[in-house]
Amino acid sequence: MDQKIPPLTPTPAPGRGGLVRHLTNWFLTGLVIAGPVGITLYVAWWVIGVIDNFVKPLIPAQYNPDTYLPVDVPGFGLLTAAVVITIFGFLAANLVGRSLVQFGERLLNRLPIVSILYRGLKQIFETVVNQSSQSFRSVGLIQYPRPGLWAIVLISTPAKGEIFESIPGEEVLSCFLPTTPNPTSGFLLFIPRKEVKILSMGTEDAAKLIISAGLVSPEYQKKTADLAAEHDAEQERKAANSG
Repeated sequence: MDQKIPPLTPTPAPGRGGLVRHLTNWFLTGLVIAGPVGITLYVAWWVIGVIDNFVKPLIPAQYNPDTYLPVDVPGFGLLTAAVVITIFGFLAANLVGRSLVQFGERLLNRLPIVSILYRGLKQIFETVVNQSSQSFRSVGLIQYPRPGLWAIVLISTPAKGEIFESIPGEEVLSCFLPTTPNPTSGFLLFIPRKEVKILSMGTEDAAKLIISAGLVSPEYQKKTADLAAEHDAEQERKAANSG
């Protein structure tokens, strides 16, 4: 009985799979490096372009370098806006400037709809710009939207005013629950202090964790410190035994 010989299959060239893996790893490594840099530069360039398009038409032609140069100068509008804002702040810091600002605020507060918009925007800008009061002081975990499920919140300050008075006997924290992958949107929650687990990670690490949908996990500093202390103790024991 004749034995059937199986058909020959082409064997892959040696090292081809390893080369593909190396190329894939190199591509992913380059993507991790170039992706954030490219996106950051693109966003910065877009912001500069938006400000330039708004400010440059307001600059007289004799002071605009685009009038004399064959190419546009990117960032000149941004620089002009920064100088004008700084000068305006300097003028508003003295007595005459403060009087003019207060007069303008009183005028805006008398307008029905503009007053609401102005007061809201002013409060937001004062909160963001004022460096003495941090926007978010720490990061915490809460059970949301039901017990057993945990969510990250950014803790700003203890509740004040009417919110504080409405919850007697409880220390309530003002917490912001951001959404993924856009942490600029979310929910403002007032949570009793005993229901919030304060974490050791910073707000920047929490933002990375939220934006990446949990793919980028910050280093656990306490665990790292414990391992470092254990390593140092082991080295000291070895040195004592050898001595």
